[in-house]
Amino acid sequence: MPSVKSSQDDGIEGISNNSGCFRFCAAATVVSSPNNSHMQALWMRLMLIPFTSCCVRSATAVVTIPNIANRSVFARRNRNRWLYTLPDSQRRDTHFCRSAAPTCCESRITPLFQKARTMIQLASTRIVFASLLALLLIFAGTATADDVDTTVDWKVGVASVDITPQQRLLMAGYAARKEPAMGTEQPLYGKALAIENRDGKRVVMVTLDLIGVTAELREQVAQQVEQKYNVPAHALLLNASHTHCGPRYNSEGAQEYFAILTKKLVQAVGQAIDSRQPAELAYGFARCSVAMNRRTPSDSGFLNHPNPNGPVDHTVPVLSVRNPEDQSLRAVLFGYACHNTTMGFRRWLGDYAGYAQEYFEKDHPGVTALFMMGCGGDQNPYPRGELKYAKMHGRSLATAIEAAIETTQRTLRHQHPVRGSLNSILETVDLEFATPDRPDFAYPVQVIRFGNDLLLVALGNEVVVDYALRLKRELHREQGPAVWIAGYSNVYAGYVPSKRVLLEGGYEARSRPWKPSLEERIIGKVHELVDKLPAAE
Repeated sequence: MPSVKSSQDDGIEGISNNSGCFRFCAAATVVSSPNNSHMQALWMRLMLIPFTSCCVRSATAVVTIPNIANRSVFARRNRNRWLYTLPDSQRRDTHFCRSAAPTCCESRITPLFQKARTMIQLASTRIVFASLLALLLIFAGTATADDVDTTVDWKVGVASVDITPQQRLLMAGYAARKEPAMGTEQPLYGKALAIENRDGKRVVMVTLDLIGVTAELREQVAQQVEQKYNVPAHALLLNASHTHCGPRYNSEGAQEYFAILTKKLVQAVGQAIDSRQPAELAYGFARCSVAMNRRTPSDSGFLNHPNPNGPVDHTVPVLSVRNPEDQSLRAVLFGYACHNTTMGFRRWLGDYAGYAQEYFEKDHPGVTALFMMGCGGDQNPYPRGELKYAKMHGRSLATAIEAAIETTQRTLRHQHPVRGSLNSILETVDLEFATPDRPDFAYPVQVIRFGNDLLLVALGNEVVVDYALRLKRELHREQGPAVWIAGYSNVYAGYVPSKRVLLEGGYEARSRPWKPSLEERIIGKVHELVDKLPAAE
């Protein structure tokens, strides 16, 4: 009969014939041990095939047991009980793998108990095995939440609502358009992504096919979301795609649509929260060359024309959401820094960002794609002016999302319950105008941190690309999180030029008479908030 081996260091006992290494996940099924000194005789005939390394994946933490062979019965002592490797949720579908390294590549053995009989013959323990297996099944349902060390890092829900106006409304983006929209080229959407970590902390990101997020819309949605779903304002991010083919929803005569819009967005948040399921998050990025700087120097100043030599940010950041059981894709949140201005006609349209979402969702049925606008205040898509170009740019961006998913660089998984924390913060910084008679502008800055894997900074208004390039450079750490900079978030009240753009002049600089100190105030506030958030442990 195999001997019983015990490790006092890790509190694990196993039955072994020879030496080896066995990685396993402590399971949810509980059987009492009267003396807690030796493992009760439970002979599960498991592995006939010799493995260099083997693991069982379940809903708890992974433990490595040295000197326990592959032909083993193993358990983990938790408090005053034994945890056997028979997960409650996977009793008929346990995953095994073989690998030279302690990582998982799956080969299903289903069901476990039908195939266990053929794996190894332990004639001297047939009766003991049968009786104890029955005992194990009897106790299978007795585990409690306190007995299970869950490995579910995230719970994620997603929702989408149609926010296309049914009323005749004016269009936002171009002052020259004085007449209402004439129809719908493409539906406009509001989408919500609710993310919750194992500690119950939650953030919700809402993306909108709109010109911007006014302070009034932000306030109305945030108040109702906090009241109904207990999501604090600092954990709610609203980002607009800045399409110039959306409604002017804060204009006279748009009150009915504004009320409908607010109600639908709150409902989308609720639907996303209610649909939360265990998920794996991963971050990656690719590049897309749709955007071109639009500030061209000339003898008469900076003109609003394509400048291939100007600064750009072609990064396409992507946060993907997958089902941990089968790795199927559920949602993607992606970004890009470029005006959504391929078209300027009188029909509702999400523009290139709308087509990017549409194409990706068609390529991946059942998946929801959400677009988050970056710092594209001085960036335009080229070529432009025809619907075929909006579709072409959308396809290019959808292809970049595919590339980012295929080359995912970081997996956002907690290695320990105190790691992978989810924290958010939202504060305002006072920006000064050059004219003393105007009061300071309360400018919102929001930071969301996913442990030591991803840092998301959301800035308000139409932010020029200099902010993204500078912040990604200054916030970068060799062993730190990836940095994602979004603009057009939480408020919409004109351009936010950098100091360089202010001094150069031009369209973006004339929008509002800011003092040149605004860049340092915004950058300083971002650093302040990043420092306030708890560092990943």
